[in-house]
Amino acid sequence: MLAVQGDFEAHAQALREAGAADVRLVRTPEDLGQVDRLIIPGGESTTVGLLMTRYGLDEALKARAKQGMPIWGTCMGMILLSRAVEGREQATLGLLDILVRRNAFGAQVHSFEQEMDFDGLEEPVTAVFIRAPEAVELGPGVQVRAQVDGRIVAVEQGRILGTSFHPELTSDRRLHRRLLEQPGG
Repeated sequence: MLAVQGDFEAHAQALREAGAADVRLVRTPEDLGQVDRLIIPGGESTTVGLLMTRYGLDEALKARAKQGMPIWGTCMGMILLSRAVEGREQATLGLLDILVRRNAFGAQVHSFEQEMDFDGLEEPVTAVFIRAPEAVELGPGVQVRAQVDGRIVAVEQGRILGTSFHPELTSDRRLHRRLLEQPGG
């Protein structure tokens, strides 16, 4: 669990409820070396991007992704995983070949919940959207996993998943279990 800033405690609890025996907080490249999968939670993408660069976590994450580490970014995490942010110069990891639009669903006061289908899950998920991004351009290797009103809110490329919503804020742990069931890297 990337624990530089953001909603990492809710994800840590969700992972425990999904069956994780050990949840470690990652703040340094050394911490990253102790885990075999990672969640990048919601938060403030500009701040976290700068902190990751300052502490060398950006390059360490790119190296671990190349080794096959499963990484899941929610909301801000999806922004950081992208190749670029529409209309902004911002540090990103470039691990998902997508262009994202920040705050695509409006300001915090426009937050909402919505039931939606998620490719690979039998039952719909309840998605919580808070200043959520959307993927507005996809590279050839990116698969769409979920959409809301035709807007792309979940994508996957290899072992990298990006969701613009916050599943940790619901009681549904299927996406957390999905991460735990992937072979580590």
